Order: sequence, then C-alpha cells, then structure tokens
Amino acid sequence: MMKRIFTNTLLTCSLLTMSCVASQAEETSFGTVNVTHSELTGIGVENGVMRRDPSDVIKVGDLYYVWYSKGKISPGYDATVWYATSPDGHQWTEKGMALAKGEAGTWEGASVFTPNILVAEGRYWLFYTGTSREFGKGFNPDSKIGIAVADSPDGPWERLATNPALTNSDNPDDFDSHLTDDACLIVRDGKYWFYYKGRQLGKGPGQTQMGLAIADHPQGPYVKHESNPVIPGNHEVLVWPQGKGVAAMIGTTGPKTITNTVQYAEDGVHFHKTHDVKNGPWAGGAYRPEAFTQSGTGEMPRWGVEIGGARGQLPFIRRFDVKED
Repeated sequence: MMKRIFTNTLLTCSLLTMSCVASQAEETSFGTVNVTHSELTGIGVENGVMRRDPSDVIKVGDLYYVWYSKGKISPGYDATVWYATSPDGHQWTEKGMALAKGEAGTWEGASVFTPNILVAEGRYWLFYTGTSREFGKGFNPDSKIGIAVADSPDGPWERLATNPALTNSDNPDDFDSHLTDDACLIVRDGKYWFYYKGRQLGKGPGQTQMGLAIADHPQGPYVKHESNPVIPGNHEVLVWPQGKGVAAMIGTTGPKTITNTVQYAEDGVHFHKTHDVKNGPWAGGAYRPEAFTQSGTGEMPRWGVEIGGARGQLPFIRRFDVKED
C-alpha cells in the first residue's frame, strides 16, 4: 500500500477567467515493507544456549556465512563470537568459535559480541564489540569496537594490534560519549564506511543514535563524520547500498518520525524516509550481495537472520524475509 501526502499546494484563480489551477504541488509517496519471520535449524532454539546479535550474511562459494554472539545468559555481555554456514539460508551448521574473549582486564576481557563482517582486499575483516566490565547487578557497558582479520571466513582470526578501532568520545556532549557498538560496513567511493550506534553519557538504551566513521583502508584508522549522529535513533544498525545512495532500516528506538521505517541518503549522511516497515527484524543481519562491490546497483535486502525469542527460552537465531509493496 502506498501512503500519499500532499504538501504546499497553492490554489490560484485568474480574475479574468475565474479559472483555478493547482500549482507547486509536491507529492511524497511512502512504500511499505512487510517482514515475515520463520524458524531455521542448527542455530535456533536450544535449551541453555544463547545465540543473538547476528552479523550480516555473506556468501563464499556455495555457502552462506554468519557470525553471532553465543553464551549462557540472555544479554550479550558474557559471550564469545561463533559462526555457522548454510547452503540455503534455512538449514545452518554451527562450525565453532571464531573469537574468544580478550585477556582479563583489557577492554574486551569480559565479553566479545555483536560481530559483523567486511570483505576487502581479498581478506575477511571481523568487526566485534568488546567490554571490560563483568555482567551483573548495576551493569553499565563500556563497549568499544575492534577488528580481527583472516584469509578465510573459517579463520583463524588475528586481532589487530591497533584495536580498539572505534571508541567512545572523550567529549561528554557527544552522542557516543558513553559507548560505541554494532558495526555495519559498506564500501563506497573507494572508502570503507562504518556505521555504528552510540550512546551519550547519562542516556539510556532508548536514546541510542547512529553514527558514521570512514577510513581509506579496512583496518582504519576510522574517522568519525562531522555530521554525527547521522540518524537520531536506532538501537540496531542495518544499512546497505541502494542505487547511488545508502539505505537504513530503523527499528523501534528513536523519534516516532523515524521508527519502523526505511531511511535513504544519496550522500550516505543526510537521511529521509522512503518506506514504512511492518514487523521489522529484531537486530537483523541481512544478506547484502552488493555491500562491498560499489556496483551502484544495490537493492533492499530480501532476507537475513535476526534475534528470535520464545517463552522460557534464551535468545536464538531465526530468519526474516522482506517483501516490498
């Protein structure tokens, strides 16, 4: 269904002919994106096991790959990063741990979680969030984002000596002065565009916003964009190249004007609404075949994986499919 909004319509009448014409009519049309959800095998519901925060999905040869947080408690704050493969996006095989916690006392010593993947320069770059604080009563994460690299999607993964790659701002007035989390990468204009979420000191999860950092090389250094935050909300970061621009699917966090929408920016920075979203994914990772190609032909993702929930169960991974009306 298309919603049509008419603005700035001026009705002018000629005194001689008494005829009236509508002038300067502007019409904005919003499409609707419908999302459905289904169970998958291999990384779905499992008693006593938490799987959540899946990466975007990539295809290598005949297999799809996904990375995710795995642990034994519902949040991702006592987790390690694991991965799975699938021939069809429905039946998955868990392959093992990709990244363990860092050394005790370091910025990533308590948990590594919320991974995402970049394919560049013939290598695989695993972005992940780390925290130094143990989960418990009064927990307040101090998350930062690091990178590990491998020559194969199956690893082994080597952490970069320059980690963390993105940290919270030293300026308490900045939107990401408390934490950074949830990397999502595209290649654009020959550079690496790193979208992420941030939270300001003193603010809660519902006041999370979305920022952008850009680098000339996949390992960085990543420089935060002067227009940050580029989207004034969104607790999950899901972006993709769409035509010449960049699109983002916004969940339930943020101002009502942007929640449950798709936002688009031809310049990748200044976003506006293009679609409403019904039953959107929860922390979804999409299959985005044009994410790293700079082809200029990217389209809205048609499927991906997300966090699933069920009564009496820890979080698990399930599939979502997208249909655009």
